[in-house]
Amino acid sequence: MLLNQTQTNEFLMLGFQTTYKFRILLFIVFLIMYVLTITGNLLIVTLIFTCNQLKSPMYFFLSNLSVCEILLTTNIVPNMLYLLLVGQGFVSILKCFLQFYFFGTAATTECFLLAVMSYDRYVAVCNPLRYNSIMDRSFCLHLAISVWVIGLMATVATIILLSMLHFCGPNIIDHFFCDREPILQLSCSDTVVVRIESLVFSFLITLWPFMLIIWSYASIISSILKLTVTIDRQKSFSTCSSHLVVVTMYYGSLIIMYVAPSADQSFNISKLLSLLYTVVTPLLNPIIYSLRNKDIKRALKQVMQKKSEL
Repeated sequence: MLLNQTQTNEFLMLGFQTTYKFRILLFIVFLIMYVLTITGNLLIVTLIFTCNQLKSPMYFFLSNLSVCEILLTTNIVPNMLYLLLVGQGFVSILKCFLQFYFFGTAATTECFLLAVMSYDRYVAVCNPLRYNSIMDRSFCLHLAISVWVIGLMATVATIILLSMLHFCGPNIIDHFFCDREPILQLSCSDTVVVRIESLVFSFLITLWPFMLIIWSYASIISSILKLTVTIDRQKSFSTCSSHLVVVTMYYGSLIIMYVAPSADQSFNISKLLSLLYTVVTPLLNPIIYSLRNKDIKRALKQVMQKKSEL
C-alpha cells in the first residue's frame, strides 16, 4: 500500500498560530531572550577560561554547560524566530531530522552534565578533604569527554529508525521545532519500534541521571544538617541551591514531556513545556549562576577594570 502513496519530502511547520501582532510581540521577546542567552553563556565561558580564580572543577563543568546551552538554543530559536515572522514555513525531512538530532544531543549532554555537577557538589560538601584528589584535572576531563560522547551517540539509534519510516500522509507539524512526537504522528508506517526505543532512551537519559542527582542532594542535605554552625550550613547550601533550581526546572519539564507524557496532552501544552528547556532554562542558567556566585562577579569586575585601564 505504501508503494501507491506519494512520499512526502518536506514538512510544513506551523510554529505559533496566533495573530500577527502577538507573533511580533513574541518575536521581540524571544529575540531579546536569545541575545541575552548567547551573551550570558559566552561571557561565562570566556571568564572561566581566562580567569585563574575560576579554574576549579565546578566552573569547568559550568563552562561545558554553557556551551551546551548555546548549542541547544541556537539549534531551536533562530528557526522559531523565522516562523514567528512568516507565520509558517516548510522544512525538508533531512533538515528536520538534523534539528532533532542536535536537539537530542544537547538535551542528553545537559542531563548528564547536571548529574556530573551534582556529583561534584556532593564530593565538595560530603568529602571536602579529598575533593582535590578525587576531582582532579584528569578525572574531570574524562567525565566531560564521556558526557559529550554519550550526548553525540544517544540519538543516533532514534534517527536511524526515523529515517526508515515512510511519510506519505499529512505533512503539518504543529510545533516550533522538529520534536520526536510530532514527527511520529506524521508517519504512515508502524511506529511501535521507534516509540519503544524512544521510551527506553528517554528513561535512560533522564531518570538515571535524575536518580543520581537525588542521591547526591540527599547526601548533601544530610551532611549539611549535621553541621553545628549555622554559617557553615548557609555556606554549604548556597553552593548547591543554584544548581538545584536549574535541575528542578529542567528535569521537571523533560520528565513530563518524554518519560511520563499524558495521552491527552495537547500541542499547546507541549509547546509551553518545550519553551522551558529550549528558551527559559538556557537564559536562566547564566543569570542564576552569576548572580549567586561571588567568584564570577569578582572575575567580571576584574575584567572590566582591566579594560577600563587600557
